[in-house]
Amino acid sequence: MKEGSTIPLEKVAFGGGCHWCTEAVFQQLRGVHRVEQGFVRSDPPNDSWSEAVVVSFDPEAITLAKLIAVHVSTHASTSNHSMRGKYRSAVYSLDEQQHQSARLILGELQHGYDNALVTQVLPYRDFKFSDTRFHNYYASDDMRPFCKRYIAPKMDKLNRSFHELLRGDSPARTRKH
Repeated sequence: MKEGSTIPLEKVAFGGGCHWCTEAVFQQLRGVHRVEQGFVRSDPPNDSWSEAVVVSFDPEAITLAKLIAVHVSTHASTSNHSMRGKYRSAVYSLDEQQHQSARLILGELQHGYDNALVTQVLPYRDFKFSDTRFHNYYASDDMRPFCKRYIAPKMDKLNRSFHELLRGDSPARTRKH
């Protein structure tokens, strides 16, 4: 719970691309208190482990709708590519109310895309952490070749499209173009 607040933190999980990238994106946002990097699975036929993050957030500071908008805009959410087993595009809901809200939000967001969103809303069933040496991958060294090639463009997109949602100390806010 946020200090001085009576509103408890909420959780939601997201999968889309590499969990290093997804972790870095959500770590930049105001109202996000924790991002756990690992693998999530849902119900069959989506019960294989897929790279994802669990996001703990303050709903008074950032809404589920804004989190989902950031998510679909920072990974290939309209591409049903061959790696979707490992990189399932999904919002993993923790309860029925969140599930219904996420479905409505994705429906609204679809209007802003020419191609169909492949992002699914799935029930969250299980999580396992990735190897700890990969946690905070971008935050620990943003000059790695992987970070420069794949994560830096996401930081640029965040700064352009979601500047108002960024933490004041966010590297996405202060990136030199």
